[in-house]
Amino acid sequence: MIARIWSGESPLWLLLLPLSWLYGLVSGIIRLSYRLGLKKTWRAPVPVVVVGNLTAGGNGKTPVVIWLVEQLTKRGIRVGVVSRGYGGKAEKYPLLLTAATTTEQAGDEPVLIFQRTGVPVAVSPVRSEAVQALLAAHPLQIIITDDGLQHYALARDKEIVVIDGERRFGNGWWLPAGPMRERASRLRSVDAVIVNGGEAQRGEIPMTLTPGQAVNLLTGEHRDITALPALVAMAGIGHPPRFFATLEQGGARLENRIPLADHQALSLESVEPLAAPHQNLIMTEKDAVKCRAFAKSNWWYLPVDAQLSGEQPEHLLQELMALVR
Repeated sequence: MIARIWSGESPLWLLLLPLSWLYGLVSGIIRLSYRLGLKKTWRAPVPVVVVGNLTAGGNGKTPVVIWLVEQLTKRGIRVGVVSRGYGGKAEKYPLLLTAATTTEQAGDEPVLIFQRTGVPVAVSPVRSEAVQALLAAHPLQIIITDDGLQHYALARDKEIVVIDGERRFGNGWWLPAGPMRERASRLRSVDAVIVNGGEAQRGEIPMTLTPGQAVNLLTGEHRDITALPALVAMAGIGHPPRFFATLEQGGARLENRIPLADHQALSLESVEPLAAPHQNLIMTEKDAVKCRAFAKSNWWYLPVDAQLSGEQPEHLLQELMALVR
């Protein structure tokens, strides 16, 4: 229902407009208060790059963070990542992630980034505290924040916005009548716009999510998804149909598709009934980090990598590297 409201297909969005005007007014006042200096921003002693979005829901932001980390690390730059840690409840903040950190403590996306890249990651609702914790523990040259475009308490040197190229901005209205955290005009003030799927417009960087082989959660075995019979797919991400489409475009034959809420907590009791013993359950990598502790032999995940097209990605990387020189 919410997708139909935000897309404008359902007229119910008209009933929510007064709440959207209020949301826009409050968010505008907050942003203006930082611009006028009424609220203070904290500037880190190293460059900070924000990777965020204008809309609620999944846009492919975390794969972009991973791509940036991997590309900068290859070029010899020492990178750290901070996040709010949505969905996690640590005993105290800031929390520096270790191999023992769980998704219950840090949230699924920070754990995924830490496990995939191996770079220092810290979480805190107050992102400046996470940055300070990272810098106190590691000699980093640049910090990337996973989300936080609207977290104006942290000063930033570059802003990168990720857009879902198929859904884009829906009906264009603020929450809750539409999907917008900020209006599309905000794009004029950011440094780069990356479009995940769909058709990129002029000045935008096209991106696709390229799947790898399926990985068994229990054994680490790699196998092509076309070689996995009786597949049941589950996805607890912002837009589950994207994951199901990726599987089918790769040749997977799905017996069932199970969409879950983004950041939904998972347990053996909630996941095991989704697939029968003779079936193979396949999930996103973000879901997999929540299931490794109780994984079964017929559970698999599909890692994806961001692929950015054209000359603009290299220009963006050069701009980021110039910040640390």
